[in-house]
Amino acid sequence: MVVLRKLPGMPGWPAALGLRLPQKFLFLLFLSGLLTLCFGALFLLPDSSRFKRLFLPRRTTASASSSSSASSSSSASASSTRDTDLPRSPPAAAEPRHASPAAPRRLREKFRAAARMAGPARTAPGSPRQVRGGDGRAEPATGATPARDTRAPFRFDYERFRRSLRHPVRGGRPGEDPETRARRMKIKEMMKFAWDNYKQYALGKNELRPLTKNGHIGNMFGGLRGATVIDALDTLYIMELEEEFQEAKKWVEKSFDLNVNGEASLFEVNIRYIGGLLATYYLTGEEVFKSKALELGEKLLPAFNTPTGIPRGVINLGSGMSWSWGWASAGSSILAEFGTLHLEFLHLSELSGNPVFAEKVMNIRRVLNKVEKPQGLYPNFLSPVTGNWVQHHVSIGGLGDSFYEYLIKSWLMSDKKDLEAKKMYDNALEAIEKHLVKKSAGGLTYIAEWRGGILDHKMGHLACFSGGMIALGAEDAGEERRQRHMDLAAEITNTCHESYARSDTKLGPEAFRFDAGSEAMATRLSERYYILRPEVVESYLYLWRLTHNPKYRQWGWEVVEALEKHCRVEAGFSGIRDVYTTTPTHDNMQQSFFLAETLKYLYLLFCEDDVLSLDDWVFNTEAHPLPVNHTNFKAAVQQ
Repeated sequence: MVVLRKLPGMPGWPAALGLRLPQKFLFLLFLSGLLTLCFGALFLLPDSSRFKRLFLPRRTTASASSSSSASSSSSASASSTRDTDLPRSPPAAAEPRHASPAAPRRLREKFRAAARMAGPARTAPGSPRQVRGGDGRAEPATGATPARDTRAPFRFDYERFRRSLRHPVRGGRPGEDPETRARRMKIKEMMKFAWDNYKQYALGKNELRPLTKNGHIGNMFGGLRGATVIDALDTLYIMELEEEFQEAKKWVEKSFDLNVNGEASLFEVNIRYIGGLLATYYLTGEEVFKSKALELGEKLLPAFNTPTGIPRGVINLGSGMSWSWGWASAGSSILAEFGTLHLEFLHLSELSGNPVFAEKVMNIRRVLNKVEKPQGLYPNFLSPVTGNWVQHHVSIGGLGDSFYEYLIKSWLMSDKKDLEAKKMYDNALEAIEKHLVKKSAGGLTYIAEWRGGILDHKMGHLACFSGGMIALGAEDAGEERRQRHMDLAAEITNTCHESYARSDTKLGPEAFRFDAGSEAMATRLSERYYILRPEVVESYLYLWRLTHNPKYRQWGWEVVEALEKHCRVEAGFSGIRDVYTTTPTHDNMQQSFFLAETLKYLYLLFCEDDVLSLDDWVFNTEAHPLPVNHTNFKAAVQQ
């Protein structure tokens, strides 16, 4: 009943209108009817209406109280049964907001099928959460009691995966010449030395400071610890350093904490932590590595919550907030960062049965295929808001490098079925050949940088991976193109070798130039340092595997000798500040990638080709081996 309160000193407001008693009755009757009509209209609003949820709880069953509305009630009841009584598909099984129309249809169909088989999946960050009851168990959001789900939970069939490999992980160890074995054993000793000192002075920290014999944490990993542990795991395993591997595994089991709250590089966490954990799981089958990788992968997903789905470069692993690097032009995302997620994220979907990871990286391709490329080139800065390039700086070194690497490796990892990746790679390399590949007056081939049409005639050490990449991509090209690309790969690798050979330490500078009469040498003081980088020996490995030219092993051994002479110190290995002096100053940092990449590539250079065979494995950009998908990513469900 509506009660109209009379204000002091004023007549009742119906009386104030000058209404007589019959008129007052009719007015109140009309007002009551209007309020009843408005309130009843709430029941006609759709369930998703925010206004309705302010007043009414969600219905759990369809109303069947009136025989005059039996057909409508029956329809509503059937709808309620579909929503509440049948097991739900995982939220991520639906088409993504930014689903790529160019994504291979079989990939989308496969993940839908996996979702149907897998049953409810873990709720992805940013998706609607299930309501939890007082006992903490998940309940359907409708409040109805669901039918019992008799389907088996999703499980990756590890034994089936191992049977699909064409070669033993550590190879067959056939007879080999004593010199090759001795050199491999020397590199193994270097790895043990680097690990033992890290364990003694910095275990749990991210990297070792070998001069001061303490640990370094840094601010790249958002509070995560043990970067060297995670980076070293697969190298220790491949080198058969069993005791050291068990030490690293124990630390992951007991001390690797993912509940951190700090600013992390999306790129670095992905390639080092997720890449290292995934690789070690595939090598060993130990569940702890898989579970940690999946949990950490979910923490990265909020970085993709942008208008385009292009992730921002920095994410708080606790809150999920993300932003672009302060130095990135106009809040842009970096090509080499958002373009270096594809391998790891496909494997996260493979192992979890949750397609959300694959959908995120397939959407990146959709955005890149949509935007116009100047001269066919990919600039380094892209706006995550508009999906347009921010400035036209193109580099095969820093800021761009691993984007191109992941295109060709996505094709290889798909067992050469990802034709979209191969086409993107081929078109990009064609533009690079046309606009950036140059030859110096002294006959050295290099890849220049491009700034809005103006060439900068330098190469960074990071760009020296490209020799190996181009050789990998040449494998299945036509005869003429294959030979041209193999020649180009060999020429670029030779140029990078020259940058080492022309220094006093026989180690290469951070960048080298081809101007002012100088070739393959650093001309600026800020570019003369060496921080134990792997890119040159990476190309040596690929060229050796694909050509078996003995010069690549010899060049690799020269690097081993230079590392021993100039970078080995009492408690580990350190970078040096100037490669052009025989008495260099050390930088007091044993980088985690030295154990993940540099020593691993050198070790494999002196192994037989079936050790981590290229038939079975691709290396992510941190040299963590991920398996080629001989089974087209069809995850198994064990009953």
